[in-house]
Amino acid sequence: MGSLAEPVMEENYSKPPGIRFMERAKKSSLSFKTYQAIVLIVTFLAYASYHATRKTTSIVKSALDPQSPEVDSLKLPWQRHTTQESSRLSWMLKDGWLPFNGPDGTAMLGQLDVSFLFVYAMGMYFSGHVGDRMDLRIFLTIGMVGTGLFTALFGVGYWANVHIFYYYLIVQMMAGLFQSTGWPSVVAVVGNWFGKKKRGLIMGIWNAHTSMGNITGSLVASIFLKYGWGWSMVVPGSIIAIIGVLVFLFLPVHPESVGASNDEDEVFSPRKEGEEVTEPLLRSDREEESAVGFIEAWKIPGVAPFALCLFFAKLVAYTFLYWLPFYISHTAIDGKYLSNEEAGNLSTLFDVGGVVGGILAGYISDRLDARAITAASFMYCAIPVLYLYRSYGHVSMTINIILMLITGVFVNGPYALITTAVSADLGTHSSLKGNSRALATVTAIIDGTGSIGAAIGPLLTGYISATSWSAVFTMLMGAAFIAGLLLTRLVVAEVGAKIHQLGSQGSPRSRSPDLEV
Repeated sequence: MGSLAEPVMEENYSKPPGIRFMERAKKSSLSFKTYQAIVLIVTFLAYASYHATRKTTSIVKSALDPQSPEVDSLKLPWQRHTTQESSRLSWMLKDGWLPFNGPDGTAMLGQLDVSFLFVYAMGMYFSGHVGDRMDLRIFLTIGMVGTGLFTALFGVGYWANVHIFYYYLIVQMMAGLFQSTGWPSVVAVVGNWFGKKKRGLIMGIWNAHTSMGNITGSLVASIFLKYGWGWSMVVPGSIIAIIGVLVFLFLPVHPESVGASNDEDEVFSPRKEGEEVTEPLLRSDREEESAVGFIEAWKIPGVAPFALCLFFAKLVAYTFLYWLPFYISHTAIDGKYLSNEEAGNLSTLFDVGGVVGGILAGYISDRLDARAITAASFMYCAIPVLYLYRSYGHVSMTINIILMLITGVFVNGPYALITTAVSADLGTHSSLKGNSRALATVTAIIDGTGSIGAAIGPLLTGYISATSWSAVFTMLMGAAFIAGLLLTRLVVAEVGAKIHQLGSQGSPRSRSPDLEV
């Protein structure tokens, strides 16, 4: 069977040029652990750059629409702006950019967000389908270069003096389409190289690329904002294109693409104890195994509940992603307003909390062997934290920082867990009976559904915030509550399994019960 599969492998998986060069220089093949390290580093950089370019629009918002109607609505009941204070605020926020600095500017920015995220969500389903059927290294490279191109074109509008709303709308939609290639691809590649042992912790640490990308995008965009908002888009766009070239040169998609093998690492689908492992997650032998269809992937136990949960979890997370710098710059903290650059830098602390939350959620879910309990608990904890941040974040900078960090932990923790370890678990579910060519498709379904929520949250915020930011936070708390409720059936199954396990004092289950329901 190996001899028959080998030619197919060569046809569908090619060894990256950079890997060939490294092996020639070393005059021997690289070790399996070295390949794993390369995969983690390259995919980390790849998706961090995706998020860096995604974050830039939230930073330039305050430059495009500085004098938003909600500036006055954010005053505390006992606060009144003096004429001098209002003049200082107007000078700090500057004049904006047509057409976003008009009375409908906030709504227009919300429309940019929803257009980007809607196309991103729809493209996600398509990308997952394609990703299970072609070389992911090529697919990722095209996606990253395309993302860089259209991110830069948004910034070109600054020098070209473009004031046509539909130019920015179309550019954002195209950027969203190319962005959709990222997540299904990187999760599938990592899933090819790493098995289920400690998957939650490993992917929790690896998933720090999301927050690190947000932090990097915020810092880069904030630094260049003073030179003109166009630079805040062009520089990150150039960075992701360069990293896309590195992906083409160095990313080994699959162990077979570089002739690697490791009998000790649980890289493959679950089998009976003692059974020989011979089939990778995304096997090339199409005569025996075909890619799982879209409807069939939806029917995998656990996919629908986690996908719907992620819908509301990403609604909360992406509202912060796109609107937090804007909210901070228009909110008086200890009676003072921050500049656009200061607000962008401060907002990165939310992502610092997100890194901790992703690692913590992965570690806890591994220790408990309970993905649903962990995700639901984090979502429920996010509710009081969101209330506290809205109610007391303005009191002082110290309180704002502490509450922002804690909010990042509980908002991004379940989001990171579901999009990584849970997606990888479901993509290799036992119901597939060894056919594991579903990893990118399942990942795309879960994250694509979540991305629809990610589109709706920022859109609603663009309209609701013009009236009241308190109403925005009420919406976010409600979404977090619903996200937790959607996992109730899986949580009950996990709790029941734990009780039964303790009662019988049997051996630990090899799989999380939430994925077997």
